Amino acid sequence: MKTFVVIGLGRFGTAVATELSALGHEVLAIDGREDSVQKVADQVTHAVTGDARDPAVLRAMGVRNYDCAIVAVGDDVGNSALITLNLKELGMREVICKAQSHVHRKVLEKIGADRVVFPEHEMGVKLAQGLSSSNVLNFIEVSDDYGIVELAAPKSWRYHTIRELDVRNRYHVNVIAVRKAKADRDLDVAPGADYVLEEKDNLVVLGRSEDINHLHEVK
Repeated sequence: MKTFVVIGLGRFGTAVATELSALGHEVLAIDGREDSVQKVADQVTHAVTGDARDPAVLRAMGVRNYDCAIVAVGDDVGNSALITLNLKELGMREVICKAQSHVHRKVLEKIGADRVVFPEHEMGVKLAQGLSSSNVLNFIEVSDDYGIVELAAPKSWRYHTIRELDVRNRYHVNVIAVRKAKADRDLDVAPGADYVLEEKDNLVVLGRSEDINHLHEVK
């Protein structure tokens, strides 16, 4: 079990706090609005009304003893920057911040944020990747750079082995499974290099997002 402080209980902060708690972690939720605190009080370990811009308030709550802080106050650059600075000066080990723009991110990174996220932007990118080709059936983001997609095998790949296509070296992705063309649509996990791709096979590939996107151009 890890321990988290979530500061700011808007939609993003509330979702993070309640989900972390549901996953079994200890969560301290902080917001300056008492009504927002009351809404999550029964769903997290501790919910406290307080002004996180005041380092004395954070110190009194013992935030330095937590593993990670999530600053979900993203609408005001000044407030999120001040809270982040307070947390780092108190010795917080990891601080993750929500930002609304690239300028906002630069400010937060300059004052010590360990990671800055754009929730709306990142969800938009993930959705776009899933919709960018009619061939793509599913997209799973593994990290900021890597993903897994299921897509129809390009026509030019049909009736060739994975070895002949030299997929890893030519396209910089790994074929980790094949959903077979047969009626039962069984999933062949970790197909061998001599697997011959058939007409209606779907490939499950792992790779960098940019390399996966290049596959959309393969005919």
